[in-house]
Amino acid sequence: MAETNLVYLIFIIGVALAFDFTNGMHDAANSIATIVSTKVLSPRLAVVWAACFNFIAFLIFGTAVAKTIGQGLIDVSIVTPTVILAGLLGAIGWNMITWYFGLPTSSSHALIGGYAGAAIAHGGFGVIITAGWTKTIIFIFLAPMVGMFLGGVLITAISWFLHITRARPEPVIKWSRHTQLVSAALYSLGHGGNDAQKTMGIIASLLLSAGVIKTFFIPFWVVLAAHAAIGLGTLSGGWRIVKTMGQKIAKLRPIDGSCAETASAISLFGATWLGVPVSTTHVITGAISGTVAARRFNAVHWDVTGRIVWAWLFTIPAASIVAAIVFYLLNLV
Repeated sequence: MAETNLVYLIFIIGVALAFDFTNGMHDAANSIATIVSTKVLSPRLAVVWAACFNFIAFLIFGTAVAKTIGQGLIDVSIVTPTVILAGLLGAIGWNMITWYFGLPTSSSHALIGGYAGAAIAHGGFGVIITAGWTKTIIFIFLAPMVGMFLGGVLITAISWFLHITRARPEPVIKWSRHTQLVSAALYSLGHGGNDAQKTMGIIASLLLSAGVIKTFFIPFWVVLAAHAAIGLGTLSGGWRIVKTMGQKIAKLRPIDGSCAETASAISLFGATWLGVPVSTTHVITGAISGTVAARRFNAVHWDVTGRIVWAWLFTIPAASIVAAIVFYLLNLV
């Protein structure tokens, strides 16, 4: 490999890890919004708690999601380093725009949208692998519904149990604050396990396109680097989106936060083991809405939820357009 090509390759890997960092920063709110808004942990301790579990998630999950991203969405035979660079820059650009406006959109869908937009700009619509996209698009709608359903079921079951046992409020508040620490940790494991793998898949595709590896697989150094980047991104905060997720959708109690995070963790664990690249943002937003709506339907600020849904739907095409423009500009350069 020529020295210039090696430098270019290293630069793109750096951009991929930068995206992973912004993913952690952007989606940190998903992990910590409820424990911050319910005052179970301070913001500083909350990000440390979430980042630790983001990183160690590689000990639990495999690389099924990475393989879906790396070779299940785009025909890898047409992928070039420039395609991947343009896709990453498109995703990062969209993440920064939505972070600035405090919109909890999906970093995952920004990534796959950017990747698709750059690939289409390079090789036309024939590069799309329909089967992989069908599964992904279905989960755009299914993931928040699963989170909403599970959140509603959990809070209803716990409320019924507390009613028949005539539990006093003080002990309930105390143990629900402890259980929320566990549920936040589980959610952070699911977040790290699903989202870090998306960057792994992109880097593995890059290595394959550059001839560094001969067949598609995920080197262990890529696994560690991706989890480290997302953990460091989580440490950086994401307070604008914390406010939206933890306060604007609905007013949360510790027991609500615990149920929402547990529901989200169950969804993420299942999807990750199935190799489905779901949106952690979609899942937690649905779970928060379902948990609070089960208690009182009009307690949810449905106008805020509606704006979030519109941002979700717009993410893939918006990131695709940005990435396609970046691809054409890179070719001019």
